[in-house]
Amino acid sequence: MRWLGENLGLVGRLSLAHLSMTLPAVALSFLFALPVAWLATRWRPGRAGLVALSGLVYAIPSLPLFVVLPMLIGTTVRDRWNVIAALTLYGFALMVRSATDGLDAVGDGPRLSAMAMGYGALRRFVTVELPLAGPALLAGLRVVAVSTVSLVTVSALLGVASLGQLFTDGFQRGILAEVLTGILATVLVAWLLDALLQALGWLLLPWTRRQKGAAT
Repeated sequence: MRWLGENLGLVGRLSLAHLSMTLPAVALSFLFALPVAWLATRWRPGRAGLVALSGLVYAIPSLPLFVVLPMLIGTTVRDRWNVIAALTLYGFALMVRSATDGLDAVGDGPRLSAMAMGYGALRRFVTVELPLAGPALLAGLRVVAVSTVSLVTVSALLGVASLGQLFTDGFQRGILAEVLTGILATVLVAWLLDALLQALGWLLLPWTRRQKGAAT
C-alpha cells in the first residue's frame, strides 16, 4: 500500500496510457470484423474458410508481429499506433467468429419480412439484423475488450508506456508491490471496461431486459 500511495500519479498516468491503446483497438476490431462476418453469413461456401482464416490471426506471436507491422504500416516499433494495429488484429480474430454466429442466429424470417416491407440491404442490416444480433455482438465485444486490456501489457517490452511497465520495472528493481499493483490495476481496468460495455448493452438493447424479465 505504501508503494501505491507514493506512486498513485504514475499508476493513473499508465492506466490512461493503457486505455488510450485499448479503446481504439477494440473499436477498430469491431468495425473491421462486421463486414467480414456479414460476408461469411451471405457467402455460405466460404463461411468456414473466412472464420477459420480470421481466427488464425490470433495464433501469430505478438512480439514478432510488433516488429513486422512497422514495415507494413509505416510506424516505428515503439509507436503506440503500432501496438494499436497489432491489438486490432487480435481483436478482429476473436470478433469475426462471434459476429458471424450472432448474424447467423438472426435467421431468414426477419430478413424476409424486412425485404417484404421494402427494406434495402443496408437498411435491413442496420435496422433489423444488427439489433437482433446485438446480444451476441456485445458478448463478443466484451471478450475482445478484456483480452485487449491484457495484451496491451506486452507493449511495455517495446518501451511503450502502459500498465505493463509496472511489471517490467518492478521485476528489474525487485519491487514486488509494483508488480502486484500492475496486475491489480490491469484487472481493474478490464473489469471497468467490461462493466461499461454491459451498461451500454443495457441502454442500447432494451428488449433484452424485457426478455430477461419475462424469463424470470
